[in-house]
Amino acid sequence: MKLEYAPNGLIGVFTPQANTTVEPEMQILLPPGFIAINARLTSPKATIEERLIDYYDRLEGSLDQFANAPINAVAIGCTGASYLVGREHEAELVTRWSARATVPAITTGLAVVDALNTLGAHRVGFVSCYPPALTEASSAYWTSFGFEVGEIAGSFNNQSDFHPIYSLRASNASEALSQLRGSNHDAIVMLGTGMPTLKPIADVVGDGGPPVLSCMLCLAWRCVEHISGNTPSAESLLAWSCGEGWAVRLADRSTV
Repeated sequence: MKLEYAPNGLIGVFTPQANTTVEPEMQILLPPGFIAINARLTSPKATIEERLIDYYDRLEGSLDQFANAPINAVAIGCTGASYLVGREHEAELVTRWSARATVPAITTGLAVVDALNTLGAHRVGFVSCYPPALTEASSAYWTSFGFEVGEIAGSFNNQSDFHPIYSLRASNASEALSQLRGSNHDAIVMLGTGMPTLKPIADVVGDGGPPVLSCMLCLAWRCVEHISGNTPSAESLLAWSCGEGWAVRLADRSTV
């Protein structure tokens, strides 16, 4: 089946139930010819940590939300769950999901790992939108892949009536990012898919610092590279981190 509006690729995207950032950022990031359709990860669990694990436990069945849509990849826009299930179990789950979907399943965690390896980055700085316990879990996850965790700047908002992560604004992310720009890192990653990151990334392009990536940027990049049949390259990733293509679309969306 050929889709009139998706001549190059269709991506099935999973978004955590209250997340308000994944969908708009994915729409901005994807180049012309790529389209994302969305499904929600839901859980009745009480805590953030319990919900994140439950999302992954339920995800195989959640693939039915895409029915027979001719997707070319499944993008899981939820990084926190990867930290909690760990590297080995995540790999098992991804294999299972890919078999069930019959197309590659790509988590944001593994997309970031691919991006950092593509850049040859070792010492990495992080902007964390998470509460302390989840930030610690994220550090253990990155370390398990051989990266050195450098400085971590926090932007967590524990005063929100809505959600401590999803209530964060681009200004919160920019303020945290500014704390790392003078540090000695091979790359900086803005963590989480609920914190707006595209404007902060666009604002530091050309400032001479290390490449700045985000979970959503890496997820979109990895999906597009896969669907296009490209071998991931540093040149391609650096173009994305410099806003090639998407920065213009971001400027046209003043509400993001």
